[in-house]
Amino acid sequence: MTNNSEIRPFRIDVPQTDLDDLNERLARTRLPRPAPTDDWEYGTPNSYLSETVDYWRTKFDWSAQQARMNEFPHYLTEIDGQNVHFVHLPSKEDNATPLLLLHTYPGSFADYLELIGPLTDPVAHGGDAADAFSVVVPSIPGFGYSTPLTGRGWTMRKVAETFDKLMRRLGYDSYGSHGSDGGAMISRELGLMQPEGFLGLHVLQLFSFPSGDPAEFEKLEPKDHAALQHLEWFQSVGGYNQMNATRPQTIGAAIADSPVGQLAYSELFNNFGNGTSLVTTDQILTQVSLYWFTNTQATAGRYHFEEGRAGHEPMVNPSRTGVAVFADDFKTIRAFAERDNSNIVHWSEFPDGGHFAAMERPDVLVEDLRTFFRA
Repeated sequence: MTNNSEIRPFRIDVPQTDLDDLNERLARTRLPRPAPTDDWEYGTPNSYLSETVDYWRTKFDWSAQQARMNEFPHYLTEIDGQNVHFVHLPSKEDNATPLLLLHTYPGSFADYLELIGPLTDPVAHGGDAADAFSVVVPSIPGFGYSTPLTGRGWTMRKVAETFDKLMRRLGYDSYGSHGSDGGAMISRELGLMQPEGFLGLHVLQLFSFPSGDPAEFEKLEPKDHAALQHLEWFQSVGGYNQMNATRPQTIGAAIADSPVGQLAYSELFNNFGNGTSLVTTDQILTQVSLYWFTNTQATAGRYHFEEGRAGHEPMVNPSRTGVAVFADDFKTIRAFAERDNSNIVHWSEFPDGGHFAAMERPDVLVEDLRTFFRA
């Protein structure tokens, strides 16, 4: 076992044998019998899978995507026995703000490829040197190259504790965090922990829901009622939440043997087919390929399982908090969010973009991060 504090350089290098195996499996694709209407009502449709698998086999360039990811410095380290992968790019600007960028499910560190340059070198991207960040983009344990996953109990709180240790190991005594989806949950856990020097959290979602008190609804505006309807729809199509929360190993076995299964199960990239997603096919296939090559669906899905059994008591987050609400994402309802988070100092809303705004609208998100951490 390596020294617990050792930081080792790492490069992504998928062997040709794995690429050949993927291509052979894709060539043997057997799609399910089609639904009565070949649209997204029943789940990922055959028409989408057929078109995307053909693109995956004939046009998608993994080597170019791998080279793009390797433009940034990757590292591995061990924290309390768990292997942790991360990208770390300090800014050349003095007094840059250290920032954790925490990824989604079913995303990865690759969520943030378009943000790293503008955040670390704002001058080269038309910004101000005073807005520079030194970024750390870790893979959540069980995702990507933060494997194998050791033991159980990997709740969002445990991940937050691990990433705080990572930042201290890298020499940062003060930092902020940003996240979407699981990354937003980890960021909020950091807010609850309030580690020394924590500068606050900026998230795309605060997962606050009605408590059952009828008085809560008196504060809601028409757009909040629309957000509740959107939440009902989101829950009606998000069957992966229930599957991961109850049988992650069962679905993991199916997907570990089928790259097309991995693609189909990643339908959230398409906003469940509601026509609003701005994520490109190349971005989707980069993420899906990462999951496939690292064989991490079972462990990535396990955090739903662990969270469902954690038994955490509800707590109010007192840390400085910013929220960016994108039109086609889960819509955070401010009245509920302020009940659960007592120090929301920044709130912005945008007319398009969704759950994966870091890939869909990176320039907008960069500017919102600058605004929040500038204050």
